[in-house]
Amino acid sequence: MFFNSNYNEQNMSVDNQNIMMDNNCNPSVCECPQERCQTREIHHCIEHIIPINTKIINHHIYHHIYKPVYTCSEENICSSDSTCCM
Repeated sequence: MFFNSNYNEQNMSVDNQNIMMDNNCNPSVCECPQERCQTREIHHCIEHIIPINTKIINHHIYHHIYKPVYTCSEENICSSDSTCCM
């Protein structure tokens, strides 16, 4: 750190002059008050309860699938004049 002795002496002399002037001057003048406006935002959380009803609708869709089932039938026909047919 650097120390400047001239600077400190100058400050002391200015302070001494202010004190001297205060003692020799007239009384202070009261000024009109000034208003300083400062805005703030204050956030509040308000919980809202919203009832929600869930309705489930089931749609049953039937797909018909046709599966063939094969059958077989047999027929014996005799066309002869003989009596040996079954």
